[in-house]
Amino acid sequence: MTLTAAVVGAGPDPDNPSGDGYAMGYRHADAYEEVDGVDLVAVADIVPENARAFADEYGIGDDGVFEDYEVMLESVEPDVVSVTVPPAIHADISIGCIRSGVVAGVHCEKPMSRTWGEARAMAEEADRHDVQLTFNHQRRFGEPFRRAKELLDAGEIGDLERVEFSAPNVYDYGSHSFDLCSYYNDETEAEWVLANVDYREEDVLFGAHNENHAVVQWRYENGVTGLATTGVGAETVACHNRLIGSEGVIEVGPGGVSASEPLRIRRDGEGWESIACGEGVHGDDCIRRAIADVVAGVATGDPSELSARNALVGTELIFGAWESARRRGRVDFPLDIDDNPLESMVESGELTPESGDP
Repeated sequence: MTLTAAVVGAGPDPDNPSGDGYAMGYRHADAYEEVDGVDLVAVADIVPENARAFADEYGIGDDGVFEDYEVMLESVEPDVVSVTVPPAIHADISIGCIRSGVVAGVHCEKPMSRTWGEARAMAEEADRHDVQLTFNHQRRFGEPFRRAKELLDAGEIGDLERVEFSAPNVYDYGSHSFDLCSYYNDETEAEWVLANVDYREEDVLFGAHNENHAVVQWRYENGVTGLATTGVGAETVACHNRLIGSEGVIEVGPGGVSASEPLRIRRDGEGWESIACGEGVHGDDCIRRAIADVVAGVATGDPSELSARNALVGTELIFGAWESARRRGRVDFPLDIDDNPLESMVESGELTPESGDP
């Protein structure tokens, strides 16, 4: 059986990505084109020229080009929809697709949503309507990250005791980082988080605020702890992901986001050993693997690794970290807020980042 796929949010020119738009719809489309068992048949974008350019790129006919995604759903009835719009409208469009009664799967870009309340609502609606809702935390499918998990599961560093990461920020890039920590810790839910942030210079990516500097500590229900440093202080951890075990350490991307070495391991009593992976910590191959996993899940009914349930674990830590900064204390889970604490602190004047615009 061949499934049909559609994209909501073509975005602007994919050759000129920026903090206003990264044209992730094109990357999803490239993956759909390469994955067996799925045909890309439609696109919707509120900017007609963006939708038309996207359709021309992928050979989509006029009957598959729309400005209104709801009209697209009614006309085309796709099996899977990729939602590649800015985070502020992830929830509205994803829930609209879920409630349409047409789609079997919704694959949304990360971060999950603008607020914690919206993230929970998306997952709840997907469960209620029996729709597979997934999020594009595609780094799970990158070879260095996959190989690190294999080494961990094989007992190469003993029992996992702590996960660490450094990243540019908690929300945008950190969405991947927290998700990978959950992946390494077998999707175990967190118990609490303690964090503080500095936000003196405005940093808005894809319409959402991101702090300049954060230190985050947390604990999972199985006793594994976490530590993250972002932005100005990222060099404190200085590793894309670090797994500390009872008998050694695994580092994915030692040095941080721009690391040239993909993976290394240090067993107790030994020096560092580089592990060949065939690819680095960045690249679009993992998007194809992620889309393949999503398509397989929709076709078989089996849950994807990228499920909303898994995404909620890391997302709760993101909003929990910002809530900890707002409360100036530890936050115990489950998280009992609905808003985006960083955004709320900016709107209330508690945080006053200076705009870099002239």
